[in-house]
Amino acid sequence: MLDAIRWDTDLIRRYDLAGPRYTSYPTAVQFNSQVGTFDLFHALRDSRKTQRPLSLYVHVPFCANICYYCACNKVITKDRGRALPYLQRLEQEIQLIACHLDPTQKVEQLHFGGGTPTFLSHDELRQLMAHLRKHFNLLDDDSGDYGIEIDPREADWSTMGLLRELGFNRVSIGLQDLDPAVQRAVNRLQSLEETRAVIDAARTLQFRSINIDLIYGLPKQTPENFARTVEEVIHLQPDRLSVFNYAHLPERFMPQRRINSNELPTPAQKLEMLHRTIEQLINAGYRYIGMDHFALPDDELAIAQEESTLQRNFQGYTTHGHCDLIGLGVSAISQIGDLYCQNSSDLNQYQNALAASQLATSRGLLCNADDRLRRAVIQQLICTFSLEFSDIEQVFNIDFQGYFGELWPQLQDMAKDGLIELDRERITILPAGRLLVRSVCMVFDAYLEQHSRQRFSRVI
Repeated sequence: MLDAIRWDTDLIRRYDLAGPRYTSYPTAVQFNSQVGTFDLFHALRDSRKTQRPLSLYVHVPFCANICYYCACNKVITKDRGRALPYLQRLEQEIQLIACHLDPTQKVEQLHFGGGTPTFLSHDELRQLMAHLRKHFNLLDDDSGDYGIEIDPREADWSTMGLLRELGFNRVSIGLQDLDPAVQRAVNRLQSLEETRAVIDAARTLQFRSINIDLIYGLPKQTPENFARTVEEVIHLQPDRLSVFNYAHLPERFMPQRRINSNELPTPAQKLEMLHRTIEQLINAGYRYIGMDHFALPDDELAIAQEESTLQRNFQGYTTHGHCDLIGLGVSAISQIGDLYCQNSSDLNQYQNALAASQLATSRGLLCNADDRLRRAVIQQLICTFSLEFSDIEQVFNIDFQGYFGELWPQLQDMAKDGLIELDRERITILPAGRLLVRSVCMVFDAYLEQHSRQRFSRVI
């Protein structure tokens, strides 16, 4: 079975390195300021010519309260009025981008992230969705994957009803941990009842999929109290679960400086939390998709992995990797063909650029032939835990072992350690190596040694 995992503590300790999560290759660390608006317009024109379907990501940066662990691009404010000027600029961006695309290009996937998208009022959400529908070809038959991130403290039954009415059919719910002591330590007080109410509403309103986010490694967490959280979450029966490793990087993320590092669990405790969580979820019928993600067997991600059609992009695991991804809003990233580009991460710079009728593109990267090849290798490994060399050789007209000859000793060492199975035809990630698939992917990353690994979280 694809979800088979074998826990090997020695192997985990040896290969638990810091490295990218590979929502893209090359990663955002490689982005540079030489890519700008002209490159984006050129890529949009190619998308229009080839009539590729679209995936839209809309970033809403506002949060009413700060969560100390958070590393997202956000603006903390109690002033709901701050959303209005942002939405005005966001609507300008939507219009500027859409006029370079064909109105018949279907939007197969839509995702509102943040921040807290439900920071917006009902009227603001209605207006934003109406503007998107005016300028993009959003599907009206509920066949698209239209998701939104939900903070249960910022949503109720009426909010969920509005979201369903606007066309959303997937929700991702931030939970992180249910223990009150942990919640106080990270400044996120959120009861099980609040979370259950949102999930009940989503089920009643026939949302197609519910995802819950958990984080292990937070202050005051123990293997015992986190296991209780996981047990409660299993009773909620989400379709998908994301179980993230908390990376404490206070030098990079200012809110994390409010966390008492003496209250963080030890590396051994974090390993035990993950080990228990995997056992609990597998025993409850969830499948391990990879990279901290679990899903029920009838979920689209699990089915796509079984059928070897699962893909990965800036929105994580997806069945829509064939779409051009258009990022809208401050800090949003687009992937259009071989172009990656990102809007300014500074709210004022983003708004000022659009106030001057300019897009806020600040940096990016155009993939070369080697990037495309390595991207295909990494995506295949991370999505299916296997790689047929002949598939890569046919698409890229190379001899796999010849092209990657200098990497062969590292791969052979991984094979000796039981991480992978390696022969002349394929790489197979073994059950003991599936939790460490990032470490295998890092072997194929041509850029990794150029940058300090302190920029990345550890694999486990």
